[in-house]
Amino acid sequence: MQRFAAKRSVQNISVSLWRRCISSTSQAATASVKDSDEFQARLPPFAYTPPPYTGPSADVILSKRKEFLSPSMFCLYRKPLNIVDGKMQYLFDESGRRYLDAFAGIAVVNCGHCHPDVVEPVINQIKRLQHPTVLYLNHAIADFSEALASKLPGDLKVVFFTNSGTEANELALMMAKLYTGCQDIVAVRNGYHGNAAATMGATGQSMWKFNVVQNSVHHALNPDPYRGVFGSDGEKYAKDLQDLIQYGTTGHIAGFICEAIQGVGGIVELAPGYLSAAYDTVKKAGGLFIADEVQSGFARTGNFWGFEAHNVVPDIVTMAKGIGNGFPLGAVVTTPEIAGVLTRRSYFNTFGGNSVSTTAGLAVLNVIEKEKLQENAAMVGSYLKEKLTQLKEKHEIIGDVRGRGLMLGVELVSDRKLKTPATAETLHIMDQMKELGVLIGKGGYFGNVFRITPPLCFTKDDAVVVKNACNYAMNDYKIDEPTSRCFSITMFS
Repeated sequence: MQRFAAKRSVQNISVSLWRRCISSTSQAATASVKDSDEFQARLPPFAYTPPPYTGPSADVILSKRKEFLSPSMFCLYRKPLNIVDGKMQYLFDESGRRYLDAFAGIAVVNCGHCHPDVVEPVINQIKRLQHPTVLYLNHAIADFSEALASKLPGDLKVVFFTNSGTEANELALMMAKLYTGCQDIVAVRNGYHGNAAATMGATGQSMWKFNVVQNSVHHALNPDPYRGVFGSDGEKYAKDLQDLIQYGTTGHIAGFICEAIQGVGGIVELAPGYLSAAYDTVKKAGGLFIADEVQSGFARTGNFWGFEAHNVVPDIVTMAKGIGNGFPLGAVVTTPEIAGVLTRRSYFNTFGGNSVSTTAGLAVLNVIEKEKLQENAAMVGSYLKEKLTQLKEKHEIIGDVRGRGLMLGVELVSDRKLKTPATAETLHIMDQMKELGVLIGKGGYFGNVFRITPPLCFTKDDAVVVKNACNYAMNDYKIDEPTSRCFSITMFS
């Protein structure tokens, strides 16, 4: 077992070590560097320089956050970043330093930061009309709903707009209960679906669940090929789902909600064959299948929707994050028959379908198609996954590399045989990668999984930089100071 004993800090790692870690990379990153500043200069060329920043410093902002914002808010890194500018796959801090963004605001900025073909239509719309309310006619919501429905299979063509993934999942769960007349919802352990009442109940991780009433939710075994009890045997996990319904409910359920790839849970791909078998079981129990596409949707996985890789057609699809490229927007799409349940009373969402947000949503669809971002996600994602898998052969700390498209995870363990989570090591390596100019996220129940979900405009050169930084940071490090509140949080949505 490789142990990680540090002799130098990030800034003083030797030139010879850096030469070793970049020996097999692309021409864009072949020159040796002495420290993180020189690594920064080796990022692929980019024709944008942000204007000088004249706002408050990171320390001033952090002080205000501590005094005026919720204490539940947290930051990444020992020294939190003050991000003041963004362009495509890059972010810039207050000093003008450029960072390669391999997290995209938690799988949100699919088109790239401040993409002109998203920004300009929004500016034009907001100059003309910001919020008319859906009680009046306006083309923005109608145009976007039509375009969105065209991306979905079968009879999935009725759209309800919300402002977030939590709102979308809350609405989907309520609709399933109303349509079936049942109250029982089945979800999967380790999944994440939101932080309101019903979605908190459906979420399968204790750290996201407050001590409030969470009724009629049952959690099936997580079909996790790496840590799951049945390995990659999807049929056995599906049998557990069938048993759960038979013995834990009346035999009839309202619905089954599932992510095609668990995001917050650590980029966990479902065991092969699971979702199609689960779909059959759910339908036999009278339930609706709800596909949570909040993180995996909008071309991120190389398919437009994550569920497409499993040969199933959901009854309800929920979405957010990448739908608006950073604008507050979510949606529920279902069939006309299921949608009819909301006519039994009055359902209304003040900001859902706002003309500015739906303008952004339509622009996102146009950019994805025009720039072939789905195809790019598949190509660059496969290339990056291959590079990260090569690192697994070199670094014992890497237990698993997984995911599809540009939704990738790297799980770190201190013992491969026992799969002991390397939580502290994950934090430290992330911090070193930040010093090198590369930003990634993390997740997993133990907080030991790198979440790599960059903008879909990522290039192969960008992929090489991520691989190099990861390799560089793993070669040598130490944990030499206690973690702070801003550095110790184990995961986030």
